[in-house]
Amino acid sequence: MSTRTIIIGLVLFCIILIIGLIVGSTEPNSTVKILSYTTNDKARPKAEVKSTAADLGKMKVSDEKAASFTVKNSGQKPLQLYNITSSCMCTAGQVIVNGQASEEFGMHSESNYVGEIAPGQSATVKVIYRPYQMPVYGAVEREVYVTTNDPQNARLVFKVNAYVQ
Repeated sequence: MSTRTIIIGLVLFCIILIIGLIVGSTEPNSTVKILSYTTNDKARPKAEVKSTAADLGKMKVSDEKAASFTVKNSGQKPLQLYNITSSCMCTAGQVIVNGQASEEFGMHSESNYVGEIAPGQSATVKVIYRPYQMPVYGAVEREVYVTTNDPQNARLVFKVNAYVQ
């Protein structure tokens, strides 16, 4: 084989590989549409959260602790939870709807995930704190952010406090 044939073959292989990676990386939830409402809509989702903060207590840098928060849809339309991020790389958020857990989302996560809570139903937002990923000592506060389609609660903030020893 000539050098030219080998180079052409490698170039074609690379092109096919890149196209395969692009097509294969499409997420299945990418077609989910975020439903939009205004505060004037009588029939709309309503995010109801009783608690948005938890104290994880004392913990070692090597520990991992989590707190769970309940989000109830007290509205008349589906409540959508999406764009889950966190305040630090050591903190992750996870949404559990109908027993199905999402992947964990962190500070630099991007996803097409949308969790949908039917009217009258609830979901869980889990905040996971792993100090060993960004070691600090003393009093710590970390947050997880969740965007919703409730026009009165468009962004929910869940906080955890801990004292890292």
